[in-house]
Amino acid sequence: MESCGMSFIKYLLFIFNLFFALSGLGIIIAGALVLADVSDFSHFVTSDLVGPPIVLIVLGTIIFLVASLGCYGAIRENYKMLIAFAVLLIIIFIVEFAVGITAAVYKADFQDTLKSSLKKSLEQYSSSGSNSNIEKAAWDNVQQKVKCCGVDGKDDWQTTPISCCYKDKIEESDQPVQFCVSSGRNYMYKDGCYQKLQMKIESNTKILIGVGIGIAFIQVVGMFLAFWLAYTIKKEEEAK
Repeated sequence: MESCGMSFIKYLLFIFNLFFALSGLGIIIAGALVLADVSDFSHFVTSDLVGPPIVLIVLGTIIFLVASLGCYGAIRENYKMLIAFAVLLIIIFIVEFAVGITAAVYKADFQDTLKSSLKKSLEQYSSSGSNSNIEKAAWDNVQQKVKCCGVDGKDDWQTTPISCCYKDKIEESDQPVQFCVSSGRNYMYKDGCYQKLQMKIESNTKILIGVGIGIAFIQVVGMFLAFWLAYTIKKEEEAK
């Protein structure tokens, strides 16, 4: 017959793992939202930016599976499963910590790379090469969705593209660029795309950091409960 203390720890760990499994689903959703947001300007960046939300989705899936293992181990009072669960939590925690440090170290380098990529793409936009149509589609898409113009502003363009105009003004006139600047007011986006994309990245980074800190705290609690229950099970087995 199990003691009241072990019964309490077992069900406490079981309830914890239910919440842990739900947090895994939450991480998957957060990663998917960030990935969808990043897709608006993925043409201008390398996999370095697309990587973190994908890692988050994979991590959320792993957390969901690990939480299921923890639930089963707690209910079955299986010492080996509980130890395996705790060790997996430690490994996930170390991976999260390493990813966080890497992101912090390369943040400044990434911003420089983004600006360089935008400038290079803008030059190709006006060229007659085979990639010009791809660059035009990418710039038109990002300028309309993010509501920006050029890298640092509209002056970056030799010939300002239609996509720099407010969307409703494009729909109103057959000559939207001229209409945007000749009607007594300037209906052209004033912010550069680098500034707007940088703000998006900062916002997404805060989401990832917030989720990471929350999950790290939950993991520490889970490790403690798993080792506590495993120790209690081992102690009671030795007492028999």
